[in-house]
Amino acid sequence: MQPEARSGQAAGVRARSLAEVLACPAGARDALNAVAQCIDVDVGEKVFRQAEMCRGLYVVVSGQFLRRTERLNTRLTLGLARAGDLVELAAALGDGRHTFTLAAQVAGSVLLLPMDALNRAFETCPRLRMQLLEELAREVSRGYDASCQNRMPKTRQRIVRAASEQA
Repeated sequence: MQPEARSGQAAGVRARSLAEVLACPAGARDALNAVAQCIDVDVGEKVFRQAEMCRGLYVVVSGQFLRRTERLNTRLTLGLARAGDLVELAAALGDGRHTFTLAAQVAGSVLLLPMDALNRAFETCPRLRMQLLEELAREVSRGYDASCQNRMPKTRQRIVRAASEQA
């Protein structure tokens, strides 16, 4: 098992810098820079909604954003997105539909790298897609580790309670 895949190995799954994740040849980088769009968002405003078509890859520039989803008629809060975070890698690299809603908790801005420009960058630099897929895997691992850590105290409480009930 690779160190990155082990639960609790935070160093292996830590977020990489944006420059490292989006490292690509100058031509592809310049093309992405030329079409990047800055979107200013007010408190409570939604950047995108769950199930909408993804317009591209989002990078949080400033502010604090809440990621929420609805699964099986239950609303879930997935966590916060802050400056420097890549948002919705799964939609940009997958089927193109947003898997959650992103809303501003405080006023901020996000940078949008449009899907068509991103696809052209993937054609000229296939390594870029792999780098983003690796970051998506890290994101999933970080989420899994966080959920395990949040459940651990409850599991211990149940074990202690069960042991005391048997005594």
